Amino acid sequence: MINDTGYRVFPNAPITEALLDIRVELSKDIDLSKIATFHGFIKDRFPEKQERIPFKVDIKVSSGELPTAIPTSGEPDGYFFRSPNENKIAQARLDGFTFNKLKPYEKWELFRDEARKLWGLYCQVTSPIRITRIALRYINKIEIPLPMGDFKEYIKTIPEIAPGLPQGLERFFMQLVIPNEEIQATAIINQTMQPPTPNQKLPLIFDIDVWKLTNYKSDDEEMWKEFEKLRIFKNNIFSKSITKKAEELFQ
Repeated sequence: MINDTGYRVFPNAPITEALLDIRVELSKDIDLSKIATFHGFIKDRFPEKQERIPFKVDIKVSSGELPTAIPTSGEPDGYFFRSPNENKIAQARLDGFTFNKLKPYEKWELFRDEARKLWGLYCQVTSPIRITRIALRYINKIEIPLPMGDFKEYIKTIPEIAPGLPQGLERFFMQLVIPNEEIQATAIINQTMQPPTPNQKLPLIFDIDVWKLTNYKSDDEEMWKEFEKLRIFKNNIFSKSITKKAEELFQ
């Protein structure tokens, strides 16, 4: 089946999580107590509420010693509102809004429309001054049957080991940052692999995050047109990165 943008839709797509993210600038009089009132609009479907605490890593450098990574956390900046029955999460924060849909993912139109409704409620609560950034992120898990000869049988962009070195690969992490000048957006692509599963599958994580800096108002129709462009950019990356053999896994 081909979707409205010309890309193939797979009955068993490897999407484990889809995220639609909107970053904003809020008035200084909007605080966490105001953000918390968002739950009143959605608690029937998103009953679970949890504080969101940002996590970062500071690097400590001492004379004569190797740098040390020190995990740190700050003050809460918003809330997660979870719908465990539907595998959905709405995030309302001081810096924006995110809608997460965990597996199973159905189709873009349902995901976009629900995110748009929730975004409208977030705007009712916070009245953003402006929208500073929009993003779509799709995390895919491609379960490759073992034994496997070469990653290139399934995905076209992979890490290369120099000739003359042992060619076995126990683990890897690779990141690509690809600008799209035509739509003034950027893609961050992360690839890694997880340990083999008991049923002899090798999970390959293919994480596509496409984003764009913006300066919209909260009710700007143009923003949703830009999301459609980000979606096409994301679909193009995915479709051109996988092989026919990978496509067979998603049937």
